[in-house]
Order: sequence, then C-alpha cells, then structure tokens
Amino acid sequence: MIEQQGDIEAARALAVAGELRVLIGKLRRRLREEANAGDFTPSQASVLSRLEREGPATVTALARAEGVRPQSMGATVSLLEAVGLVSGTPDPNDGRQTVLSLTAAARKAFKAGRAAREDWLFRAIRTGFTPKEQKDIAIGVALLKRLVDS
Repeated sequence: MIEQQGDIEAARALAVAGELRVLIGKLRRRLREEANAGDFTPSQASVLSRLEREGPATVTALARAEGVRPQSMGATVSLLEAVGLVSGTPDPNDGRQTVLSLTAAARKAFKAGRAAREDWLFRAIRTGFTPKEQKDIAIGVALLKRLVDS
C-alpha cells in the first residue's frame, strides 16, 4: 500500500510538473505580448536581455553565451547597433575587440516593457480574482520562489 501511495504521489508530481511547464510557457508568451517587444527576432531579444542582465560584453562572449558563431552574433549585433539599442567601445584590454552595451534608448524600452507587464499582471490579479484568491496567488508565488531556489 505504501508503495502504491508513493506511485500515486509521483504521478501527481509528474502531472503538476507538466502542467506548470505549459502554464509558464503561456505566461511568458502573454507577458511578451504585453511588453510590445516589437519586431525583434528571438536571438535579438535574447542578446538585449543578456546585456541588460549581465552587463557589457564582446561579440565573442555573447556568441559563446548564446551558442552561436561569432559571425552570426556580429550580424545580430550590427542590426541592434543600427537601430540604436546597442553601442560599442574599444575593449581596454584588447583593442581589437569592442565591448557592447545597451544604449539609454534600450534601457528606456526595457523599463517601459517591464512596467507594461507589471501593469497587466496587476490589473489581471486585481480585477479577475477575489481578495482570498489574491492571497492564494501570493502564497503560490512564494512556493514558486522556493521551487526556483531548490
């Protein structure tokens, strides 16, 4: 009986894991829609996000981190420079390389996108859920934090 109970609990955990994966994917897509990310390709958006999270980097470092060839990353970065979201300065340690950073325009766009996503979440929680359900969501967020940190 104990073994069966363990099997049932394992099956339940597996089902929850699958549902959570799908749900997180849907939430990510919805948050991207709310941010109005524009016409960026996934690779361009990934580079911008990486520069925002991790700070300045060379094309070579970005290519390595993104798992692409430096030539491919160079093309991606060139387009981002052309639209004024990324700028480069000579690497103080190796003058042959350029250190890339987000521009003020990119930082402003990130801030606006973050605000739009938070506003959508706020409105959806505030208008779509009872006060008790809002407390349940807060408990769920705390549990998800524990999950991420495990």
